[in-house]
Amino acid sequence: MQARELPVDASDGHSWQLLARIPEQPVASVLWLPALGVAARHYLPLAESLAARGIAVFLHEWRGHGSSNLRASRKCNWGYAELLEADLPASEAALAAALPDGLPTIIGGHSLGGQLASCRIAMTPAQHDRRLWLVGSGAPYWRAFPTPSRWYLPLAYRFLPWLANLNGALPGRRLGFGGREARGVIDDWSRTAISGRYAAKGIDTDLEAALAASAPRIQAVLFAHDWLAPESSLRFLLAKMPCAAASVSTLDDTMLGSRADHFEWMKQPGAVVDALLRPPGKVSATPAAG
Repeated sequence: MQARELPVDASDGHSWQLLARIPEQPVASVLWLPALGVAARHYLPLAESLAARGIAVFLHEWRGHGSSNLRASRKCNWGYAELLEADLPASEAALAAALPDGLPTIIGGHSLGGQLASCRIAMTPAQHDRRLWLVGSGAPYWRAFPTPSRWYLPLAYRFLPWLANLNGALPGRRLGFGGREARGVIDDWSRTAISGRYAAKGIDTDLEAALAASAPRIQAVLFAHDWLAPESSLRFLLAKMPCAAASVSTLDDTMLGSRADHFEWMKQPGAVVDALLRPPGKVSATPAAG
C-alpha cells in the first residue's frame, strides 16, 4: 500500500494536501469528504481499512481545516460555492492523475461531507461511476428530526449564523459543534436546515433539480445512537434522489465494537467498511415523516 500526500491547488489560491492510501492493484477509488470541522487525517483508519480491501482512498481536506492554507476569519470567508466548485474539482483532478484511466470512482462522505458529496455527484454526473457512500449523514432540515430535537433546532439554526457573523467565523470548538467555520458555510448550511432545500450563494446550478435527476447507487450507513444524523434525516436526503437505488445499514454498539454514535466509529471503522462494501440489499428511498 502506498501512503501519499498530494499537493492540490484551487483556482483561487487555496492549497492543501490530499491524503491518499493506494493499494498495489486498486479495483476502485473513493474521494472521501470529511464532516464539518474534521481534518482529513482523522479518517486515515478508514482509508487504510478500505485500501486493504482494494479501494484507493483520497481524503479531501475542507477549506479552513487541517492542511488547508486558509483559516476562516472576518477577512477570509467562503461558502458552499467555493467548496463545491473550486476545491472539489481540484481534488478530483489530483485523484484522476494519480490512478490509471478507467478505474471506477466513488464519492462519499461523513455528515456534511455526505451532503456535499450528494450535491457534487448531482452537479457532475459524468465524473463519477454513479456510486455514492454516505456515513452518519442526512439533511439537517429541522422537520426531518424526531422530537425533542425538532423543537429547539430552528432556534439553533438561526443562532449559529448570527454568532458566526458577529465573530467573523463560527467559534465551533468552543461550542462543541464543528471547528472554526466560515460564516458563508454556516449561512448555506443553516439555509438548508431551515428550508429543507439545497441552495447556496454563488452556485447557479439548481441543486434540488440536479439531485432529483441524479441516479447514483447509494450505500448508506447509520449509527444507532447518532442524534446528529438520525434515520429520519437520512431518509429526507435520500428522498431528494428518487431515481437512486439506496441500500441502508444500521450499526449498533455490538456491530461496531464501540458506541454507535456520530464520531466514535472513526477509530474502529472495520464494520463501516464491511457495510460499504456489502452487495446492495433492500432499496430504500422513503421520505421522512413530518
